[in-house]
Amino acid sequence: MRICVAGAYGAFGIKHLDALANIDGVEVTSVMGPTEEKIKAFAEERGVGHWATSLDECLARDDVDGVILSTPTQMHAEQAIACMDAGKHVLVEIPMADSLADSQAVVAKQKETGLVAMAGQVRRFNPSHQWIKNKIDAGELKVQQMDVQTYFFRRTNTNAKGEPR
Repeated sequence: MRICVAGAYGAFGIKHLDALANIDGVEVTSVMGPTEEKIKAFAEERGVGHWATSLDECLARDDVDGVILSTPTQMHAEQAIACMDAGKHVLVEIPMADSLADSQAVVAKQKETGLVAMAGQVRRFNPSHQWIKNKIDAGELKVQQMDVQTYFFRRTNTNAKGEPR
């Protein structure tokens, strides 16, 4: 599968690119970011052949089968729908949209196109989740009940890399 990562040099774009590098049969063919100088340098550093500041440019490419959207939340629904309109599978980072109506529009588009569309809540790759799963698989733990909660205490408006938003 050939992938475009939109929002590539952000905190979650980098996480996706690092994960994709470990999957056989997956090639990142395009990256997108809002600043030409940054995305060009990032693509060169990562060895990605195509970069753009426009998602539409990436979607027009025939060497993109699917798109990972690690862009700002306000763009998720519109971009996810654009990906599917272009015939591309899409993984959209959480939240899928910033309103119920927009989320429903994404779901409706997926049903219309039949393409794979998913929200990126893939916590199974977290080291703590992998550790507990390995313990269960090894028979060292028996789950009787599990409650999972995640808390984020951000005192400033920064991203996961600690940079200001």
